[in-house]
Amino acid sequence: MPEKQLRCHINVRIYGEEKCFGPGIADLLERVDRLKSLRKATIEMDMAYSKAWKIVKLAEANLGFPLLKSVTGGKGGGGAELTSEAKRFLTAYRRFESSVRSYADEAFVEIMGG
Repeated sequence: MPEKQLRCHINVRIYGEEKCFGPGIADLLERVDRLKSLRKATIEMDMAYSKAWKIVKLAEANLGFPLLKSVTGGKGGGGAELTSEAKRFLTAYRRFESSVRSYADEAFVEIMGG
């Protein structure tokens, strides 16, 4: 019988008073940054717009700074952009997440024989 290849998978979540930031909101913010619209990001993720707003507001309350700023309409309509604080935090989160995953992969091989 062939030996199965085992691996570990780590999700990094940040907590304030409660869970406030993790892979889901990071993905949402990256899509908002790319699409310049919270609504378009939620459609792409197949997520309810109201759920996205709830997640964003919860994260903002726990982090202590706004994540999104509204862009007023015009020819192309309105939209949303990440605040400078959100961009910095998202970049730091992704770097931290990558570091934790690298360490976990190494530890898994060392300890579990991965």
